[in-house]
Amino acid sequence: MSAPLVLDAAAVAAACPPADAVAAIVAALRGGLDPAADLPRQAVPVAAGELLLMPSDGGGRAHVGIKVATVAPANPGRGMPRVQGSYLLLDAATLGVVAVLDGIALTTLRTPAVSVAAVLDRLAAGPGPLSVAVIGAGPQAHGHAATLAGALPGRQVAVTQLVRDPARSVPVRGARLVRLGTTESDAALRAADVVVCATSARAPLFEAHLVAETAVVLAVGSHEPDARELPADLLGRATVVVEDVGAALREAGDVVLAIADGALAAEDLVPMRDVVTGAVRPDPARPLVVKTTGMSWEDLVVAEAVLAGAG
Repeated sequence: MSAPLVLDAAAVAAACPPADAVAAIVAALRGGLDPAADLPRQAVPVAAGELLLMPSDGGGRAHVGIKVATVAPANPGRGMPRVQGSYLLLDAATLGVVAVLDGIALTTLRTPAVSVAAVLDRLAAGPGPLSVAVIGAGPQAHGHAATLAGALPGRQVAVTQLVRDPARSVPVRGARLVRLGTTESDAALRAADVVVCATSARAPLFEAHLVAETAVVLAVGSHEPDARELPADLLGRATVVVEDVGAALREAGDVVLAIADGALAAEDLVPMRDVVTGAVRPDPARPLVVKTTGMSWEDLVVAEAVLAGAG
């Protein structure tokens, strides 16, 4: 058996452009992949933090895989990343290791791919330039902007980046930096066709009335049941799309807290698979909120796309 392919962060990015990752997610869902059948992820506490284990059995695909990510809260003080990780892609029949991928690069690639796959048809059909307000300054803020631009080549994407401290933030390429919570920030939110929330906030970032009735909101920052980026009133008047209803009710604070507030009901949630396959067509006159927390099948699907591109 040949040695496994080892792909660092640069190799992962080179092998799979964002548009290819979006296409892989769409193809998997339209091909019958069921996110509800995904294996649950596990958090294992250790002395320095925790290990996050995200396995996927492939659901009949050619590969299975597992991402092992580590969270070490003290690392930034050591000049090291708080989150690190690797992905093992294995042959489904033999369980031999086919490739080892940089886990953080894979996460950075697949998270916006999932968000955009859920709204691709809606955004691709729109006329004229796409106005995007990105809240956040980390990898997912940059990744969502790049993925929207890459997956929508027929539309000009104009980005305004909303951050708490513009002086300390690295701007998204071509974006206008604006301080969050200002009059200028509110105006950018009102004008946005797409709002991306990619922060570590634990409370709503803005008031619900600032989001237009036809806007798309992509929320990826919160993945704990007691933290949220979005106000409950926004989810109450929106179509809310989630990767899987069960996973959202366990992990998506935006969803869990909106239900607790009485603004949303669990039966209102729309599985992403139904939107991508066309089984459900969200009302274009209502806001469309896509709330994701990350699931193991997504890593596997995009890892296979990376492997294909690297071959």
